[in-house]
Amino acid sequence: METLQKLTRRQLEALQVIAARETPPRGVSLKLIAASLKLAPPSALGHLTLLEEFRLIVRYRGKTRLTDKGRLTLDEYRRHHRVAETLFGHLGLPPAETCAAAREIDLAISHRTVGEICRAQQHPSSCPHGEPIGPCRSPNART
Repeated sequence: METLQKLTRRQLEALQVIAARETPPRGVSLKLIAASLKLAPPSALGHLTLLEEFRLIVRYRGKTRLTDKGRLTLDEYRRHHRVAETLFGHLGLPPAETCAAAREIDLAISHRTVGEICRAQQHPSSCPHGEPIGPCRSPNART
């Protein structure tokens, strides 16, 4: 099972918060992560502990940062989500509904399946909202 498929929606949201709020010299505090997720700090810490076990984040002196693997996982998630949005757009859903439909499957589908969907759609360059879809992932790459 791929790393992305092991994540819960909340863990993904935690990664997104960290990516949006971290700065090169400083990480993000547990308090800020918890507030952004609308969780109590102990609940947020539970999610961070699992993300650390997956090696997607590092925590040091009360601050949390993404690892390179964490950044790659977020990039993969964006690709999965945007390819799924494009698929639902091709199936006739209006752009306003493609995001919600994509969220139902974006964490569950494999890189291989996303690649097949992308090839079947002739490698779209953007999703229905105009966001770019990155190139297909190398079949030999591992997370």
